[in-house]
Amino acid sequence: MHVFIVIVGLLASILLIGVILLQSPKSGSGLTGGIASLGTVQTLGVRRTGDFLSKMTAILAAAVMIICFIAEFTLPGRLLKNNPESVMQQNIPALPPAPAPAGTVPSAPTLPALPAK
Repeated sequence: MHVFIVIVGLLASILLIGVILLQSPKSGSGLTGGIASLGTVQTLGVRRTGDFLSKMTAILAAAVMIICFIAEFTLPGRLLKNNPESVMQQNIPALPPAPAPAGTVPSAPTLPALPAK
């Protein structure tokens, strides 16, 4: 299931890249000038082509975000309930004992060790 969702997400992202590249920038014809010879400009018109590409960009961007969100929850390792700790929590070493609070006095004073002569 997870592999299928990842593949659908990759296809949606590749389509999103293509749709973005087909849009015309504000100062030029973009790649939509190249598809004018294919008959799309005569069929849809220049303004309608831009509207269609803008709508497809929004739809594909939303689809990619939703698919990525769903893919996170379909990871195979997330279904293990016998070990609720994460990998990082499992690999941390044991912490040393906490130091005594500042208001307590040690029972016996400790002297520093003298160097050997």
